[in-house]
Amino acid sequence: MNIQIPYGRSGMDIEVPDKNLIGIFEAELPPAAPDQAAEVRRALDEVIGSEPLEKLAAEAESCVIIASDHTRPVPSRILIPEMLRRLRLGNPDIQVTILIATGCHRATSDAELRAKFGDEIVDGERIVIHDSHDESMLADLGLLPSKGRLRINKLALECDLLIAEGFIEPHFFAGFSGGRKSVLPGIAAAGTVMANHCADFINNPFARTGILENNPIHHDMLFAAKKAKLAFIVNVVINGKKEIVKAFAGDMQSAHEKGCEFLRKYSQIPAVSADIVITSNGGYPLDQNLYQSVKGMTCGEAVCRPGGVIIICAACSDGHGGKAFYETLKNAVSPEELLKEISRVPQDKTAPDQWQYQILARILSRNKVIVVTGDCDLSLIREMKIPAVSSVGEALEIAFDTVGADGRIAVVPDGVSVIVSGD
Repeated sequence: MNIQIPYGRSGMDIEVPDKNLIGIFEAELPPAAPDQAAEVRRALDEVIGSEPLEKLAAEAESCVIIASDHTRPVPSRILIPEMLRRLRLGNPDIQVTILIATGCHRATSDAELRAKFGDEIVDGERIVIHDSHDESMLADLGLLPSKGRLRINKLALECDLLIAEGFIEPHFFAGFSGGRKSVLPGIAAAGTVMANHCADFINNPFARTGILENNPIHHDMLFAAKKAKLAFIVNVVINGKKEIVKAFAGDMQSAHEKGCEFLRKYSQIPAVSADIVITSNGGYPLDQNLYQSVKGMTCGEAVCRPGGVIIICAACSDGHGGKAFYETLKNAVSPEELLKEISRVPQDKTAPDQWQYQILARILSRNKVIVVTGDCDLSLIREMKIPAVSSVGEALEIAFDTVGADGRIAVVPDGVSVIVSGD
């Protein structure tokens, strides 16, 4: 059978032997909104748990819009103009700053800003790129429930109105993306992000895809957003083509929860315990590097039996995505030993990228992972002790050698768009 897998900007066609295929498992979202901008306007008209954005703007002299960075497929070209229109309808003189929520990622380039927002926004609006390591940008808000220090970009505290755009998708340890994540990790200090992503929290069984209740990472994030006085969000659910399916606007917590409820209905797939799982990281921009592609691997982990093989199709055109991530995997004796080392790291000593290599080590200690890419130096991935090949055909040869020629194959085309039942 020929199956289309999201990969980079173009996609990848793969062939799977019919006799081995047990199913193709996908989120079954409703069709994209026929007019995506109109869907955002509808959400702004039908706000959830909040006054309309225009009314909030009328009472403010300044506003900061937290916006996603280059690693997130948020349709900002649609969201930001609609948000700006409502703000200025309520107050034509309001001073607006767009604050790019990079978290601990590299800075977004000018070209990436223009691709994401369009020239009119980039040339006509004040845009500031958050730097989690720049002390001059940060302000202290006390302690998180986890006892980590809460420090965020001070622009968020100096404005009269703090709002955010974003998208909601299943998230591999925060439960869902969107909502409160705009503040933590979006505009938080590096140390704050590390405290929130500590070894104990990542290891917590509730810190998994699709889980908010009892999730300590979500609990910290929600506290941070409330402390920052995030007043209003516009979040969207998008399909595999990055088109808006549904928009949610209003109160940071209740609008986000409504969006999560909507998405959950359409994104559940069964845990089938396959011998081989073929999946992806949803294509560009989420598969820009191996670091981000761990997200898709967690879907494979949930669908694949212990000892089985996860094949992840990811362009990784930006390389490994994190120096500490790369060096740690490269130098690790084994995934099991690495997990033991991480388990001994206290919260206040959490290292950069630790959460990502902790999750990857967890997966590698249970399953063989093979990366399929035609856009990254294969030796770089192999240096991290992960097999890498340039085609799914090659990956399947290795997989069948591992599990046998009768290995049962599950295909999850977009691993970051699904919630595995029981996860």
